Amino acid sequence: MSKDKRWQAEGKTASWLYGLAGLAFLLIGWEWGHRAYGALVLPGLAETLATLWAMLVGGRIVPALIETAGNAAMGWCVGILAGTVLGTLAGLRTEIRLTLQPVSMILLGIPAIAWIVLALLWFGGRWAVVFTVAVATAPIVFAAATEGARSLDGDLARMARAFRAPFGAMARDVYGPHMFSHLFPAVATTLAMSWKVSVMAELLSGAGGIGDGIATARAQVDTAATMAWVLVVVVMLVVFDHLLLRPLQRSMQLWRGADGEERP
Repeated sequence: MSKDKRWQAEGKTASWLYGLAGLAFLLIGWEWGHRAYGALVLPGLAETLATLWAMLVGGRIVPALIETAGNAAMGWCVGILAGTVLGTLAGLRTEIRLTLQPVSMILLGIPAIAWIVLALLWFGGRWAVVFTVAVATAPIVFAAATEGARSLDGDLARMARAFRAPFGAMARDVYGPHMFSHLFPAVATTLAMSWKVSVMAELLSGAGGIGDGIATARAQVDTAATMAWVLVVVVMLVVFDHLLLRPLQRSMQLWRGADGEERP
């Protein structure tokens, strides 16, 4: 094994060890809080896992998970599409940027809870959840897309056009990688946000899903069920991060070197 590969392997091992250490500290803190304040305030890990298993076997987890995932994904896709299109146009045209940037700042400054209340009055049901997720995520993607479009290398694009590069090749090798490097952090951030906003909107709207399950557990003063639902949300975020976002980032950043620096 070469020295570089050995260093990479050691780095991955250290990363896993540090991650496990952080998780261990979290679990220790959880158990300490349970012993200090009792099950009514903070249920123990064993009780939470037993409740989670009972909910899973009872058929409560999967339908709620599917409903929340659908609401979050629909709102997230709308927010990503609107933010990317409008942000790209704003980055390419100064007048569009000057017009839309104040609107984006206003939308970004309005708390998600306020959007939920308004959406309940305007739409109700699951569409209130979808709208809230979309309006909460779009301004973040808009800002990233604007910056990406503004920083496009005009000389590189002109050289590609001078050599009559086809549009598909320019989109894949010139515009796409550059825009993706700006958009990916916003996409990853808004993915986690879409889940949290969706759960919060469901909790207040009674539109079903995980949020509705948390609302029911709160009404029944069942903290073990509440923590079980929280674990479901956390596990799904981790799964999305490792199975979707990280492989996508690796496949879309093939133009970068092994050290993460952009190739000349």
